[in-house]
Amino acid sequence: MIVFPAIDLKGGEVVRLAEGDMDRATVYGDNPAAQALLFAEAGAEHLHVVDLDGSFAGRTENREAVEAIVEAFPGYVQLGGGIRDAAAVEGWFNLGVARIVMGSAALKNPNFVKDMAREWEGGIVVAVDAKGGMVATEGWAEVSDVPVEDMARRFEDAGVASLLFTDIGRDGLLKGCNVQATVELARSVDIPVIASGGVKGLDDIHMLAVQADQGIEGVITGRALYEGRLDLATAIAMANR
Repeated sequence: MIVFPAIDLKGGEVVRLAEGDMDRATVYGDNPAAQALLFAEAGAEHLHVVDLDGSFAGRTENREAVEAIVEAFPGYVQLGGGIRDAAAVEGWFNLGVARIVMGSAALKNPNFVKDMAREWEGGIVVAVDAKGGMVATEGWAEVSDVPVEDMARRFEDAGVASLLFTDIGRDGLLKGCNVQATVELARSVDIPVIASGGVKGLDDIHMLAVQADQGIEGVITGRALYEGRLDLATAIAMANR
């Protein structure tokens, strides 16, 4: 199982939000590339980066910071936030991003996302962000009437690399990952699932890792790392076991 340390970008700074609320942002640093290097030094081979401003704007807003991260980090960078057209997808892949995460586009323009998944084999991740069991979009500011599992099944034969499942009600709150919902989603579809939202410590990593064979590809963690509640090297070692 992969542990993805997260770098969320707002105004060029490294932040974490509470429940996706841009007005509830905690700043953890002003040098995203340096933070990426720290994660690499702790053993991370994968990194999850989100352009939060881009999620709301529908276009890349933290380009300079993302480019610096990609240049600095020696492993694989997974990027999401406001990437909603073919030119943006191609541009980021050409700059060295390993995988692109799409959420709003997956709900509102699924054929486009499927086209991108076919064109960029293994490169597209579909974000399935849940609020009360329904899919949320536009930086989680809008909640649809589409159930999470229905959304996930739309992409089963599309060739997407994985699904990124986030329980918004837990994100950034250190409440613990919604392991049950994550595993249920993984069992219901033939696409690997990445868990996200609420990771508070090593117990979350352990509970997901022991069920990796159910279709859990990885877990994203942010605030627990920044606040010293989770040691990245220890988490990676546990996930590898």
